Amino acid sequence: MSVRVRRVYDPAGPEDGVRVLVDRLWPRGLAKDAARVDEWPKAITPSTELRRWYHAGEGSYEEFAERYEAELAADEAAEALDGVRALLRKRDVTLLTASKTPQESHATVLARLLQA
Repeated sequence: MSVRVRRVYDPAGPEDGVRVLVDRLWPRGLAKDAARVDEWPKAITPSTELRRWYHAGEGSYEEFAERYEAELAADEAAEALDGVRALLRKRDVTLLTASKTPQESHATVLARLLQA
């Protein structure tokens, strides 16, 4: 099975498989029925502190990724991540984010970890 990263604002497609929102906050201006989100495991989203630190421009993407991976090692996050891995064993998974640059977001870090 495959994992991909897409913006939540992009139209859903049949190739998406299970659509998993990986943002802590609901995307601004998007109706829940229009998003077609199947899962929303908030435990695997970056902490508010880490998100604010990164968006303030205080560190590099590489440092953000390292800090985020450390957060994902915590019990609740690791359990939720295992839940997404279980989905991935059965179907394709699309990680959804509202980030304008998904290739430099936490969703890409998650995709890399899920594919490992």
